[in-house]
Amino acid sequence: MSWTLLHKLTPRHLLMASVAVALVTITLKTLAWYVTDSVGLLSDAMESLVNLASAVFGLVMVTIAARPADDDHPYGHHKAEYFSSGFEGILIIAAALGIVWTAALRLVDPQPLAQVGWGLALSVASSALNGLMAWAMFGAARAHRSIALEADAKHLVTDVWTSAGVVVGIAMVQLTGWLWLDAVVAIGVALNILKEGVHLIWRSSQGLMDEAVEPEVLEAIHQTLAGFADARGDAHAIIRFDHLNTRKAGQRRFVDLHMHMPAAWSLGRAAAVRASVEQALMSAVPGLRATIQLLPTDVEAHFDDEKDLI
Repeated sequence: MSWTLLHKLTPRHLLMASVAVALVTITLKTLAWYVTDSVGLLSDAMESLVNLASAVFGLVMVTIAARPADDDHPYGHHKAEYFSSGFEGILIIAAALGIVWTAALRLVDPQPLAQVGWGLALSVASSALNGLMAWAMFGAARAHRSIALEADAKHLVTDVWTSAGVVVGIAMVQLTGWLWLDAVVAIGVALNILKEGVHLIWRSSQGLMDEAVEPEVLEAIHQTLAGFADARGDAHAIIRFDHLNTRKAGQRRFVDLHMHMPAAWSLGRAAAVRASVEQALMSAVPGLRATIQLLPTDVEAHFDDEKDLI
């Protein structure tokens, strides 16, 4: 799949595809568990159920995030994607705990496996589907700056590693005859996806708390502003910027700053320069929204005064 095609596919389209893939993999992995009676394959199938629920919830949140700003949400609905990431993390943790419980019971009472060949073939086929879907979603997540797509892609990758671990575990059970190894592999899988769930919840919380933009985005902003600060029309026409703050909300990036310029400038000239700065910032960082307050060179804003902190 080419990068051009990934740019054309919207997050909503990819999440719809993820729902379809989840349904197929659930069917394959459930069949694999049914024919083998392996608790490791059961844990793999349970994680695919989480994939389905996460993809459906992500689809709903991405649809909400795409809504335009309105009177009740003047800054848009972009943060809805963070709810998708947090919800997916919670589901992953719940699935991990369920897997541990099921595996612990099987560890106490190991059971022989049946029709291992068919089970492994079905598991490998489902993993291939998940891997292909994750690859496409990672590319689109970068293109659209979508945390919902990134979360779903990471979960799919976790699912692929889960399946790989289960396949290796079942193969070792067949080679060694150690039936308890099936349950141990399932517990290892659960601990791995538990870590991923905690990470997704953390990412979601940081986004909801107005985390600053990425370092490379901040560097692009500073470089753009430096170009205007160094472009002096005359000895007295010095432009400088301060009180720069950034935040990100889903696919959007926001920057607020003060632009100081000579008090002798007319309002029209000052506004024209500000418009040029805004346009340059939005060209340097796609999806950026800039808010620039104009101030004379000899006027400072004091945000750190005690009265401003009350």
